[in-house]
Amino acid sequence: MSLSVHPSAGGSVVPDGARDVVVVGGGIVGLAVAWRAARAGLTVTVLDPAPGAGATHAAAGMLAPVTEADFGEEAALRLHLAAAAAWPAFAADLRAATGADVGLRTAGTLTLAYDADDLALLRRVLALHAAHGLASHELTVADARRREPYLGPRVAGAAWAPADHAVDPRATHAALLAALGGRDAAGAGSATGARVVRASATRLALDGGRVVGVHDDAGRLHRAGAVVVAAGWQSGALLADVPGVVVPTRPVKGQTLRLDAGPDLALEHVVRGLVQGRPVYVVPRDPEPAGPRAGHREVVVGATTEENPDDRRATAGGVFALLRDARALLPGIDEAALVEVTPRARPATPDNLPLVGPTDVPGLHLATGHGRNGILLAPLTADAVVAGLGGLSRLGGTEPGDDVATALATARTDRFARTATTPR
Repeated sequence: MSLSVHPSAGGSVVPDGARDVVVVGGGIVGLAVAWRAARAGLTVTVLDPAPGAGATHAAAGMLAPVTEADFGEEAALRLHLAAAAAWPAFAADLRAATGADVGLRTAGTLTLAYDADDLALLRRVLALHAAHGLASHELTVADARRREPYLGPRVAGAAWAPADHAVDPRATHAALLAALGGRDAAGAGSATGARVVRASATRLALDGGRVVGVHDDAGRLHRAGAVVVAAGWQSGALLADVPGVVVPTRPVKGQTLRLDAGPDLALEHVVRGLVQGRPVYVVPRDPEPAGPRAGHREVVVGATTEENPDDRRATAGGVFALLRDARALLPGIDEAALVEVTPRARPATPDNLPLVGPTDVPGLHLATGHGRNGILLAPLTADAVVAGLGGLSRLGGTEPGDDVATALATARTDRFARTATTPR
């Protein structure tokens, strides 16, 4: 194709009549990128047939760089710590723009060990935390019960991570949609030039080696100076025919449960646990303040991890296993209503790190592969992508500090392409 071009406000080359940016994918990561880009003065289109219906819909919303830390994953830990630090300002900005409460809870996280073997593993993890200077420490069972009185009778040990928090992903996603389509709390346009198109991207449009837009399933071409692919586990398939880009995302299915807990189960903290070696978590939301459901709160229990496709099918075994292990630690959930079972697939990569930022293909940027930490990583990803688009200075931000830049370097978008082309 032949397209005339002009420079955009963000520094990209924009075909005449095009948007500055098209974001493929309307989950929390894609919408966070779109919102930050729109606030930077860029015109933005988001393409997604059902925004927020993928992994975002299932996510519990833990912001847990400490309790998610694992052996041999120092790069992920640095990235997660930087991401957690970005959340308070992101939540405050979104509330200022929309008036919406995204459910950010800063009550800390309690981790429980069910038996002696679980406690031995928990202590190994605490030693890992200490080696990295992370804020966590062991508690006596009595201290754990004082923090959370609803613990069951059989708990062998506990630990406390005061800086691991939680947010409501669905509330955050709804606020982002409102910010992109509505007006801010002061009545000013909060995302001028932003729009969400409910359609599926089918392939990218290229001209002379540059990505210049996206074709959708209705046969339309959405032209743009830059395309950001934030399509979750489907990102790799969308980019399979783009030369010079390797995005090996795959679906890793997980199931979560949502309970309606009454005032007699007033959980105040995220509770994570090991039950005979099996991990489980229980994430409470704030209670309803008034009305017929006053005192009731949503409680999310998760999550299975299955190397299976995104078939959206809940399994009896998965539901049973989650309830069995959660009630071993918190027996009071027996009285809560099971109101939803949500199976979705997370976008995983071979090294458990995301791909964030510009690629070697002009006009193509990535924001994908976040695995089980997409909620945690969304604000940091958005700021990194907008910086790559040239819009961060227009947003009033600054380039990331050395620590953040080092953390983001592990998410570089060419690392699999370089591996694929290295001679054997």
